[in-house]
Amino acid sequence: MEELSESKPWLNSITDYLARRFDTESARVNSIAVVIGILTGLVIGVYDRSLRYSNIFFGMQAGEETSFPSLFFSQSSLLFPYSIILMPALGGLLVGIIAHYLQKQHYGVEGLIENVTLRGARIRPLYAFLEVFTSIITIGSGGSLGKEAPGVLAGAGIGSFVGRALKSSERQLRILLGCGASGGIAAAFNAPLAGVVFVVEVIYGELETKTFIPIVISSVFATLVSSTVFGIKPFQVAYHELVSPYHELFLYLILGLLSGVLSTVLIWALYLTKSSFEKIPLHPILKPALGGLGVGIIGFFYPEIFGLGYPVITAVLEAQFAFKFLLILLVLKILAFSLSLGSGGSGGTIVPSLFIGAMFGGAFGTVVNLLFPGILAGSGAYALVGMGAVFAGTARAPLTAILILFEITRDYNLILPLMFACVLSNVMSSALYPESIFTEGLRRKGYKIRKGREVDIMDSMLVRDAMVRHIQTVSEDKNVGTLITLMQASRHAGFPVLDSRGKLAGIVTLSDLRSKVKYGELDKKIGDIASRDVEIAYPDESLDVVLKRLGVREIGRLPVVSRTDKRKLLGLITRSDVVNSYNKRVVNKVRDKKEGP
Repeated sequence: MEELSESKPWLNSITDYLARRFDTESARVNSIAVVIGILTGLVIGVYDRSLRYSNIFFGMQAGEETSFPSLFFSQSSLLFPYSIILMPALGGLLVGIIAHYLQKQHYGVEGLIENVTLRGARIRPLYAFLEVFTSIITIGSGGSLGKEAPGVLAGAGIGSFVGRALKSSERQLRILLGCGASGGIAAAFNAPLAGVVFVVEVIYGELETKTFIPIVISSVFATLVSSTVFGIKPFQVAYHELVSPYHELFLYLILGLLSGVLSTVLIWALYLTKSSFEKIPLHPILKPALGGLGVGIIGFFYPEIFGLGYPVITAVLEAQFAFKFLLILLVLKILAFSLSLGSGGSGGTIVPSLFIGAMFGGAFGTVVNLLFPGILAGSGAYALVGMGAVFAGTARAPLTAILILFEITRDYNLILPLMFACVLSNVMSSALYPESIFTEGLRRKGYKIRKGREVDIMDSMLVRDAMVRHIQTVSEDKNVGTLITLMQASRHAGFPVLDSRGKLAGIVTLSDLRSKVKYGELDKKIGDIASRDVEIAYPDESLDVVLKRLGVREIGRLPVVSRTDKRKLLGLITRSDVVNSYNKRVVNKVRDKKEGP
C-alpha cells in the first residue's frame, strides 16, 4: 500500500482529502446514528411481535392464527367470559412485582424530557428496557395504553447504551439519545417524519441543525428495518376528503376547539387518577393490579377499550358505530386509560389519545351530518381529524400530530382541516391548562420545562450572574489589521467597540470583516466597519429574556450596559455564558432535590 501511495501521489491527495472531509465529529455521529437506527428497528420489531404474543398469552386475542399458546384463558374456557375481568389485574400484579423489586427508576416520555433537560441525557438502559418489558405485560393483558412510549424508551436506551459504550461527551450523548427516541417512534408507527418531529417538538423542545441530521438518519434506518424485516405497516383506513370547504372549515374550527377542551379533560383525568392511587393505603405491588381490575370490569361490558384498539379506530373511521356507542367508548376509554397508567402500568399516551379523538370526532361528525345532510364529508372524516386534534392538545405537539396522522393513514386529502384543527386544539388546550400530558408530572416534581429549558431557573437567574465583566474591547480609531491580529490571538469572533471617551460605540464581528473589508484594506478604521445599531442587555434582566433576544436576532453575544447610561459598558454575555450558567444551576438544583431536606 505504501509503495502504491509513493508511486501515485494523487492517491495520497485523495486520501488526505477524504480524511479531512469525513473524519469529523458530525460524520462520526451520523455513522453512529445509522447503527442506532438499525438496532432500534430490530428491537421495535421484536417488541411488536412480543406484544402480539402477549395478547394471545393472556387470552386477549383469541382465535388468532398462531402456534403460540394461551396459557391462561380463551373463549373456549369454562370460566369465560368472566375470566376477562381478571386478566388486566393479573398483568398489573406482574408489573407491580417487577416495578417494586427490579425497577428502581421509571422513565416514560416524561422521564426522558427530564433527563435530557436536567440530567445530561443519562439514562440507565436496564431500567428503560424493564419498563419496555412491563409495557408488554400491561398492554398484552388488556391495559388501555399505547406502544409509542415503550418504543421511545427502547430507542433511547439503545442510544444511551451506544453513547456510553463509546464514551461520548454529554452533548453527543444527548444527540444519540434523541436518535434512538426518533427511531423508536418511527419504527413503531412506520412514521419516520413523525419520529423526527416528535423528538424535536416534545423531547428537545427546539430545533438544532447538529441534532436534526442524525435523528433523521436514525429514523430512516429504524423505519426501513421495522417495515422490511418485520413487516410493520400503517393500519389501513378508508380515504376521506374535504367535500365543502366553505361549510366544513367552520365545523372543523369548532371540532378543533372542542378537542382542545377534551384534551384538557384527558390530562386532568389522568393526573387525578394518579394522585388518587398515591393516596390509597395499599402496597405498591397491588396498585397496578387494582387499576387493572377496574379496566377488566369496564372491558367485560365493552371489550373495545382493551389494549391498543386499532380495529376499533378503523371501524370508527369507516363510520360503523352509532352516536351513542361512540360517546360511551369515549368516556370509558378515558377512564380505562387513566386507570391503566395512573395506577402504575407501563405504556404510552399517543394511541389512547388517537382512540379518544376518533370517538369524539366520529360523534361530532355524526351530529353535523344530521344537521347538514348531503353536503358534508362522512363522520369518518371528522373522526380522522379528531384523532390528530386530541393528540395535539394533550401532547402540545401539533406538527407531530399532523405528520403522524398523515403517515399512519397515507391520506393527504384532509391535510388542510387536519392542520387547522390540530393548531386550534393546541391553542385551546394551552389556554386552559399550561402543561402537556408529558410535562404535568414534571411540574408536580417542581420542574417547569419549556423548549428544553427549566423556565423557573432561567427566570430566576439574572444577566449579572452570568456575564463576563473583564472583556477585551477595541477602539474605533484602530485599524482592521489590529483587529485581525487580535481575533487570531484571542480566537474570539467579536468585540465591543469603544469611542475615544471609552463609551460603547458599537460591536465588530468576523461577519463585519468578511462583508465590509476588501483585500488589502488593512488600514481601514474599525469604526468604519463596526455595527452601530447594537442589541444590548441590562444586568438586572433574566437569562430567559436574553436567550430569546439572542435567538430572535440570531446573534451570539450582547454587550451589557447600565440602565442609566446605555453607552456605559459593564460586560458581555454570550449564548455559551447563558447555557453554562444554566447547566451549573440545574446540577445544583437536581443535587439538592436528590439529597432532600
